[in-house]
Amino acid sequence: MANSNHTSAGAWAKHYHLASRAMIERILRPYDLGSTQWYVLYQLANCGPTLQREFPQILQIERPALSDVIAALVRKGFVTQEADASDRRQRLLSLTKAGEELWAELPDPISMILNIAFEGVDESTLETVITVLRTATERLNNHVFQGVQK
Repeated sequence: MANSNHTSAGAWAKHYHLASRAMIERILRPYDLGSTQWYVLYQLANCGPTLQREFPQILQIERPALSDVIAALVRKGFVTQEADASDRRQRLLSLTKAGEELWAELPDPISMILNIAFEGVDESTLETVITVLRTATERLNNHVFQGVQK
């Protein structure tokens, strides 16, 4: 593992991502929630009712995976899925009363992770980390592959 690819910034970003995901799963396990379910609840609790079609972009997941997540939240009684008043073909998601109550008692795994991971790291270093990772992510997302065959 001494290869520079395994100790690169990208490798460490992946390690951080995997460690964060594992911690989110441990924090949410007692509530029978997964991380994507938590992010759906977060969106609905903080932004209000949201069209289901907006979630793939918000969460960066595929529609079939989203359908399973939404179905689980509806089945658990935390989310309602209704036809949108302006376009009956679209589904509007909202928190139920039980969803609101659950949200009020849920710990915030993101804040917990940030507090643990970055304890003692000064603000200017954090700003540098954010700038570097944001720039790298934007470059990758905006890169056009030329001459690559599918």
